[in-house]
Amino acid sequence: MVLLLLAAAVVLMVLLISYICYRMAFYAKPRKPAGPDEYPIPEGRIYEPFREQMVAWMKECRSMNREDVSIQSFDGLTLRGYFYEYAPGAPIELMMHGYRGEAERDLCGGVQRSFAMKRSVLLVDQRGCGRSDGHVITFGIHEHRDCLSWANYLAERFQDVPIILTGISMGAATVMIAAGQNIPENVVGVIADCGYTSAKDIIQKVIKKDMHLPPVLAYHFVKLGAKIFGGFDLDSYSPIEAMPNCKVPVFFVHGEGDNFVPCEMSDACSKACAAEHVFHTVPGAGHGLAYLIDPEGYKEAVAKLHFPAAEN
Repeated sequence: MVLLLLAAAVVLMVLLISYICYRMAFYAKPRKPAGPDEYPIPEGRIYEPFREQMVAWMKECRSMNREDVSIQSFDGLTLRGYFYEYAPGAPIELMMHGYRGEAERDLCGGVQRSFAMKRSVLLVDQRGCGRSDGHVITFGIHEHRDCLSWANYLAERFQDVPIILTGISMGAATVMIAAGQNIPENVVGVIADCGYTSAKDIIQKVIKKDMHLPPVLAYHFVKLGAKIFGGFDLDSYSPIEAMPNCKVPVFFVHGEGDNFVPCEMSDACSKACAAEHVFHTVPGAGHGLAYLIDPEGYKEAVAKLHFPAAEN
């Protein structure tokens, strides 16, 4: 009896720790949309110097002509986005934002950059974020299937228009995983900005550096929490495992001063990429700040990679 009680206590403790990990890492709280005069920027001191520019971009995006669009995910969630058309028939960048972010906040500068390159943009809120449904964030595991659904939506609506999968941080991981799957013929390239090699790698890095806990041991609880309470396997897909299957050109970009997702992770993904690719780094740029630090260098570098026209 004592042994049974002890075993039950251990199981309950494991489940409790796993649930806490799930809530901390994957659960998305109910969200209140930003008001018309609210312009949220990412949390962290490194973003404060760029507040004025980011707010200006958000204001400009809100003033532009845009279309509300939505699709249903494979598991029944309504996913929402904004479509900005540069010109009929222009290539389209499908943009995926980062962890616990939202499209307008993380990618507003991408609209201006894409328009400068004569491209239309579809900004989407990932599951559990922004205006999209859901309450579980999966580090690209389910999100890459959403990305493929959005790509198929664009391919059906704009049959001969080239599509470029673009993502930042977790969004970069999302588009890299998607690029290793069965993508529509319209998809002609990928832009991966400060992406990580795998959910396991970035989570263990955060556990060790930011939480000062043993990463291997703690990760088992995180993975168990994801499986039991989130319904997904953290190790089922990863960007670095997807890149050998990628068949379209990839532009990898990363800030050399990134203290959250190490620049070496993009380097590793680029070395694993079987397709044509360019790896561009920006000295001194923190996480997600490569374009803000050096917009002209960013545009010049991405323009060097040839994205072919979509097949008819």
